[in-house]
Formats: sequence, C-alpha cells, structure tokens
Amino acid sequence: MFLTKQPLAMARPLALGVAIVATLGLASCATYDDEFATINSRLDQLDTKVQGAAQSAESANQSAQQANQRLDSIESRVQQLEAAPGRKPRG
Repeated sequence: MFLTKQPLAMARPLALGVAIVATLGLASCATYDDEFATINSRLDQLDTKVQGAAQSAESANQSAQQANQRLDSIESRVQQLEAAPGRKPRG
C-alpha cells in the first residue's frame, strides 16, 4: 500500500507546478493585448497622416499643373507680342 501512495504524492506537486506555469503563461498573454492595441492605435494614426500627406501631394500636383498651363498661355502671348511689328513713336 505504501508503494501506491508514493506516485500520487509525487504527482500532486508536479500537477501544481504545471498549473502555476500555465496560469503565468496565460496571464502574460493579457499584456500582449494591451501592446497590440497600442500598436494598432499608432498604425491608425500613421495611416491618417499618410492619407493626409497623399491628399496634400495630389493638391500640390494639381496646382502645379494649373500653374504650368498659365505659364504656357503667358509664354505664347509673349511670343505673339515679340513677333508683332514694332510700333513707331508718334511725333
């Protein structure tokens, strides 16, 4: 009878140790949730900034295209004026 009680007595501390390790392992997972939430929040902020920068770049590109069109029209007008015959002064 003594032989059957000894393995049970050794199994209890082992089971307790496994339970403690499992509990600590699961408890540490909770901190990862907070870290993932923080990372996701930062990613959302960066995404918003990138979208804003892309919109600003697109707006600047459109403004530059409009400015180029105006310069082209002014340049053609200047060329017309330069090609026109000179005016003689009165008098």
